[in-house]
Amino acid sequence: MSLRSSLICLLAFGVLTGGCDRQVSAPEQAKATPAAQAPQPAAASSGPKEGEKVIIDTIGTLDRSHKGEAAPAASFLDPAGKATSLAAFRGKPVLLNLWATWCGPCVTEMPTLDAIAKTMTVAAVSQDLGASDKVVAFFAQKKLANLQPYHDPKADLSIAYNAELPTSILYDSTGHEVWRMTGGMDWTTETAKTLLAEAH
Repeated sequence: MSLRSSLICLLAFGVLTGGCDRQVSAPEQAKATPAAQAPQPAAASSGPKEGEKVIIDTIGTLDRSHKGEAAPAASFLDPAGKATSLAAFRGKPVLLNLWATWCGPCVTEMPTLDAIAKTMTVAAVSQDLGASDKVVAFFAQKKLANLQPYHDPKADLSIAYNAELPTSILYDSTGHEVWRMTGGMDWTTETAKTLLAEAH
């Protein structure tokens, strides 16, 4: 190889590798990122296929694979400490929320559940094992004005649903499941409102 050919090869190599350690500012990166590769928000209007699980608002996972199933007969305690079940809510849509005082995402979403409980029925059923004192104290401490402290001291509902906490299940007025959400959720978002409206 001639000296001239060698110099051309060295120069080409330098041009190709010279920009590797250059710092790129955020605005330049944004310009360089093609729109097709940019992260896109979840579209609330384009519903998933039947039975498909989809991530919603990057928080919870929506599952429609149980749509149409009747609510389980498992009992839990109402705020007065008396046994009840989901059958007691039949005749109106209800959002069942399985949560616990020790569950971080559960505690985080609780104020948003309290907010929507002004306009729809929400049964937030604690899965804390044992006495209800802890649940009642939690409601008082967090000043939850619209939710009631339901309690499932043996976690029968978690067992019936094979649920991770938090899990929320929407039932229509006939007591049949519309969808379930695994993971925390901000229930005041437009996405949540659209999903909750499916029970009406």
